[in-house]
Amino acid sequence: MRLILITILALIAFAANSILVRIALEHEQIGPGAFAAVRLVSGAMMLGVLVALRGGVRGMIGHGSAYSATALFVYAVAFSFAYVTLDTGTGALILFGGVQVTMFFGAVVMGERPSRARWIGALVGLSGLAIMFGPTAGKPDLLGALLMSISALGWGVYSLLGRRVSVPLEATAANFLIAAPFGLLVWWLFPVGAEISRSGVLLAVASGALASGIGYAIWYSVLPQLKSTTAAIVQLSVPVIALGGGVILLGEALTWAFALSAPLIILGVLIAIRR
Repeated sequence: MRLILITILALIAFAANSILVRIALEHEQIGPGAFAAVRLVSGAMMLGVLVALRGGVRGMIGHGSAYSATALFVYAVAFSFAYVTLDTGTGALILFGGVQVTMFFGAVVMGERPSRARWIGALVGLSGLAIMFGPTAGKPDLLGALLMSISALGWGVYSLLGRRVSVPLEATAANFLIAAPFGLLVWWLFPVGAEISRSGVLLAVASGALASGIGYAIWYSVLPQLKSTTAAIVQLSVPVIALGGGVILLGEALTWAFALSAPLIILGVLIAIRR
């Protein structure tokens, strides 16, 4: 039960990132490059404080990984720029559909053999995603979809690497610390978008310090206890949470395509994680 509750908390944090960035970008309170940079920096600061309180700052950087930090950087930057043109639910669907494919492929390559239930759950969940992009569904912006697919690749790799981590808080803090300067570099190179407002910065800080920093540390603590394929499938529930937030907070449309696909996604998750 503890594992289930912690996993649900991490999934809510993932959905919160989609909602926070859409609120910030839709109302032109901050640009995508600035949002990504502030998100990474504030996440590094929050995690650094938490590690310091535990007395683990001295050896923290040694728990990081250049590969994990690169994957985190690619995910965060592509994520912000993709949401310039995508709505909350569509972006989350592309992201976590891509994450499932990436993690399934990576798990199989690394020798994991998914059970029949996980294969069935994955196929049912992906069929729900397919409905979202069927003939009756609105087509997402091509560049936004491409950027979100790149973001999905980054997050999938980051999650796969996280299964090997023994100290999740320190590892997450180190990865954010390594990625943050490169986020600032992207902001300097691509200072496009709206003027930075205080509310935009606060939204980015909430995304970085809370939904990303603490949320990803929680996720890293969960990953060693889950099969990679199971971790991939449960993340398919994030778009459902994100769209609910988009409808309530941003007034985004609840389409028939989503109404049909959401139950299939949830059913796929339940099939995959059944005992």
